Amino acid sequence: MKFVSIDFETANEKRHSPCAVGIVVANEKEILEEYYSLINPITAFSPFNVRVHGITDRDVEDAPTFPEIWPVLDKYLSNNIVLAHNASFDMSVIRQTLDYFQLPYPEMDYLCTANISRKVWPDLMNHKLNTVAAHHSITFEHHHGLEDARVAAKIFMQALREYGTDTVDSFLESCQMSKGRIYERGYYPPKAKRTQRSKRIYF
Repeated sequence: MKFVSIDFETANEKRHSPCAVGIVVANEKEILEEYYSLINPITAFSPFNVRVHGITDRDVEDAPTFPEIWPVLDKYLSNNIVLAHNASFDMSVIRQTLDYFQLPYPEMDYLCTANISRKVWPDLMNHKLNTVAAHHSITFEHHHGLEDARVAAKIFMQALREYGTDTVDSFLESCQMSKGRIYERGYYPPKAKRTQRSKRIYF
């Protein structure tokens, strides 16, 4: 089984302003390949975003633009199972940036490791990337695209081990979740079936 983990950093509040991307290819046992690149977003940087990830307009002056780098990203994403922590953000970066530059969508299934963490480790105080990483004694540089993608991959690997499975489909069946999907000019998000809590009876 092989999957791809991805993380974007953006220059400002607009989802079509990616300024860095990290990609990790892994299976249930190990990381197989890594890719990282700065991206010239051809737009202004917000001071808030710069404080978060430390990337400035000067850093990306000579970096490729998204249309220039997209063929590389597309090869990683198309026809694969892709995951991200808080995937709604990263998948919206993909869709809105492709819309902005009028590029075709990839065909890909995706999962959210934040949602997976809520299912597998429900008792954590929260399910932010750094919290789940600390729970598994994973140290990393938060808000660096490659580091975040690597941690998301490790979290998914740990979730597979928790359920004693080495396939995505059997894992999803066990924890009652479904994959999301991106397709040409459309998408639907991954879903988790709510587990019913036992009712308390008061006398």
